[in-house]
Amino acid sequence: MEKNVHRSLHPECPDLLRLGPNRFEAALRAEAVAVKEEQKAVRDQYLELSRQEDEQEEGKGVTRRRFFVGAAATTTALATSQFITTQASFAATPTGTLIHVFLYGGADGLSLFAPMNDAVLQRVRPSFTLAENTSIPLERGFGLNESFAPLKKYLDAGQLAFVPAVSDRRLDRSHFAATDICQLGGLPAETGGMGWLTNLADKLGAGTAFRAIGIGSTLPRSLVGGGGALALSNVGALNVNGDGKFKQPTVDAIKTLFTGVNHPIESPVRAGIDALTLAQKLAQEGYTPANGVRYTGVGNAFKELAQLIKGGANVRIATVGMGGWDTHEGQGTRGGYVARHFGELASGMASFFDDLGPDLSSNVTIMVSSEFGRRVAENGSGTDHGHGGGVIILSGKKLAGKVIGTWNGTGTLVNGDLPEMNNMFSVFGSVAQGRFGLTNAEVGQIFPRQTYTPLKIYA
Repeated sequence: MEKNVHRSLHPECPDLLRLGPNRFEAALRAEAVAVKEEQKAVRDQYLELSRQEDEQEEGKGVTRRRFFVGAAATTTALATSQFITTQASFAATPTGTLIHVFLYGGADGLSLFAPMNDAVLQRVRPSFTLAENTSIPLERGFGLNESFAPLKKYLDAGQLAFVPAVSDRRLDRSHFAATDICQLGGLPAETGGMGWLTNLADKLGAGTAFRAIGIGSTLPRSLVGGGGALALSNVGALNVNGDGKFKQPTVDAIKTLFTGVNHPIESPVRAGIDALTLAQKLAQEGYTPANGVRYTGVGNAFKELAQLIKGGANVRIATVGMGGWDTHEGQGTRGGYVARHFGELASGMASFFDDLGPDLSSNVTIMVSSEFGRRVAENGSGTDHGHGGGVIILSGKKLAGKVIGTWNGTGTLVNGDLPEMNNMFSVFGSVAQGRFGLTNAEVGQIFPRQTYTPLKIYA
């Protein structure tokens, strides 16, 4: 029966599409059936080739690589980028989780936290200064926009901090170029196109297929490279798509493709199947947040992370993207657009930590940044692209203060911008170093050709 199916469902035949909603899915399933049928012969031949190769000198004879490229190249398509990860390992991750939230568009850090009663700010951005009577006091003369009130209990507990005037000399005022630099950890030529979080994942070593994930339909540049990160819009999105009656047979076929043949991608495929199994289990069980928590807006991305973390997926690195920060007009620091947007972010972060509870959140650090800040002076009802943005840190580990890093005041601006007082990559590296216990040398390897200067982030 299966032989006849295989013959009639050759990828070039029209009836192939009966197996799936599109040609790719149908071809995958047809190939799975074919490989399952022929597996015993393939295994025997492969093992014999393996024996012969072990007996031959290096570089001679038929290699595993050459054999599988010729005989079973199509089967490697089943090990998609979602499967090619590290070896499956569901051991604990005692060093915890780092979540990088990226604010696309260039968030105006001075609308969130800024020195109070500052003469320069009152002169050049009078519409966007923080209201003294409603702002939340920080330290070192800074105040915090009241929109961040949902996180006040974490601020009071020493778990919320802010780093002012964060930039890097490589940044320009182009959204695209600056975003690339921020997420790669330098210029593309300096990084080889590898995201800095991919480099970090490599330093942390093996983990589950969920060790590095981006919440969304595509991965950010920070997770691009050889690390095998997952892109998930939601937990249930990791699935074998198409007609339900074909899903389990397809998974069963994939499970048996390389079993017992010592194929180079046997472990990654198993990791992918483990990820698929766990994701579907969590999706079927559904999720009810703890402590009466409700998620809205960007908080729904944090909800997916909470489900994975509480479900035992051992997430080490995750990313969340939030757009809408290019505030050339209608900025409204005091109750306007940007204040509401910061409020949405604060509510999502607070819901996430409330949902995790103190035991789980103690192992989590959230770092929030943007591609650049905005000019100090207002321009009509908004602000233009600038430098010297801010970084927000929320951590289960107690932080070194409420305002961290160097602050030299607003007395000396560079082309209308706050100058770089705290290097972006030193801030990123210091957050990761304290979270995961890395050495200075290891952080230096995460950011090629950068000069790493540690900041005291954690208490």
